[in-house]
Amino acid sequence: MTQPSKISDHTHSTRTQSNNIEKYAIIRSKDYENVADVVDRASIPQPLVAVYCGSRLGNNDVYAQAATALGKALADNGMGLVYGGASIGLMGAVADGIIAAGAAAIGVIPNFMLDHEVAHHGLTRLHLTDTMHTRKAIMAEYADAFITLPGGFGTLEEIMEIATWRQLYQHEKPMIILNINGFYDHLIEHLKHTAEQGFMKPEDLERLVVCHDIDAAINLLNSVVSIRDSLDTNKI
Repeated sequence: MTQPSKISDHTHSTRTQSNNIEKYAIIRSKDYENVADVVDRASIPQPLVAVYCGSRLGNNDVYAQAATALGKALADNGMGLVYGGASIGLMGAVADGIIAAGAAAIGVIPNFMLDHEVAHHGLTRLHLTDTMHTRKAIMAEYADAFITLPGGFGTLEEIMEIATWRQLYQHEKPMIILNINGFYDHLIEHLKHTAEQGFMKPEDLERLVVCHDIDAAINLLNSVVSIRDSLDTNKI
């Protein structure tokens, strides 16, 4: 497998060590044929769960508490994290929780967003990318499963895209909406309405599992997360 530091003959940036973060050259989609070529997945022995969540904390402390608790619960159950790489908002909280519990934490952040989403300095590995699409493709390649915490436009876009990829038979990885504090009640009702109106197959909606607490999500992951399924992002 090609190592991230060798992603391009055109890029001469070298990998450096800083605060235990492995920093690589900026990963550009034009520099690889398959995203698996730049993801050194084999060096991370734990299953990894992609967590989509907000770069803000929200107006209720329950959200940050849940994010930190989710990170700890993943680590306690032998799982690591892949996420958007930031140290702020719920993103920072879930990373703090998993790092404090000693599990792997992989961050993926577009270079142009470093001024807005300050990269976390406690990560096992940090990837910088050229675009949001490259970021999402790398996260999906690392992930054995997906969990969505509360968030805004970006969070909604991420989980809807990965659900669409599942609908198009590009992966068979578990997808969970963690409905903390009823945050996603309205979205869930809208998705049910979409299926009822004939714009979505019921089975496609059923694959997007709703859990109302962390224990339920962890129990689900423990039953299915050992599945390894390569996501062919080149078909997207």
